[in-house]
Amino acid sequence: MSAPIVLYTAGTPNGHKVSVFLEELKTAYGLQYDTQKIDIGSKNEQKEPWFIKLNPNGRIPTITDRSRGDFSVFETAAILLYLQQHYDKEGKFGFDKESQPNDYSEMLQWIFFAHGGVGPMQGQANHFNHFAPEDIPYAKKRYLNETKRLYGVLEIRLQDRDWLAGPGRGVYSLADINVVPWIRIHNYAGIESLDEWPRVKAWVEAALARPAFQVGIKVPA
Repeated sequence: MSAPIVLYTAGTPNGHKVSVFLEELKTAYGLQYDTQKIDIGSKNEQKEPWFIKLNPNGRIPTITDRSRGDFSVFETAAILLYLQQHYDKEGKFGFDKESQPNDYSEMLQWIFFAHGGVGPMQGQANHFNHFAPEDIPYAKKRYLNETKRLYGVLEIRLQDRDWLAGPGRGVYSLADINVVPWIRIHNYAGIESLDEWPRVKAWVEAALARPAFQVGIKVPA
């Protein structure tokens, strides 16, 4: 019998956000999923016509839900929220927007913060440090400094919290799953250590200590 979810992905922070959450759902509920590795380098498989039918934007990750009429979802945050809506029946990784409206809003705020901030800025730092066809010191400095600034925003949020969203000291949720995969590869962006942001460092270590997180960041094999 086929698994309900097919994940089309590659070993990137955005891909790992979804594979980590799928592993968390697998641990919590037994949800099974299949993985199809997409060569986004030499073959540019994400631009092939069959993939564009699934995701017109030609990016990974993308999922197809076989259990819901082969419904496909693209954009990382949309995928996470879709999976939480349909497969996190006990709300272990998110918040109910009716009974927990403020917690739900906080989760969305930090998800959108990552998509408008850490991901794009750190991604640009990676690009100009490793892939740009010419050396542009201004671009390197700009995106590195902006990434550090955003780490500082997270440090402020985590001063008296363990997780980004939820009551009290917070609850591990999509808000955390959605950003830790970027920060765990800070070295690649040119940030050697998280010592400047001790709360961020502790938060990343706590997420990485979860067994499902460790499995998820190794997908695809």
